[in-house]
Amino acid sequence: MDALSMNAAQSYAASRPATAPLPGAKIERQFGQVAEQFAQQLQGAEQIAQTSMIGNADPHALVEALAQSELAVETVVSVRDKVVEAYQEILRMPV
Repeated sequence: MDALSMNAAQSYAASRPATAPLPGAKIERQFGQVAEQFAQQLQGAEQIAQTSMIGNADPHALVEALAQSELAVETVVSVRDKVVEAYQEILRMPV
């Protein structure tokens, strides 16, 4: 191993802990909670829409539920787009 590759290996090893998740941060749990809240939001809007079709729901509640679910879907799509963009950027990085 020459000095340049040894220096690169040492630099990589030194920067590796910076990319590790923080101790105690359970990102999987947080993503799970967000996904669960999103699913609950969509289920609630769907239930209100179903009761509206029967004629038992307030039209204002239906519009409000649809607006909230639209905002939730737009947020999820935006996050997905950012994740895909970051993944593509990683793929473009030189090795």
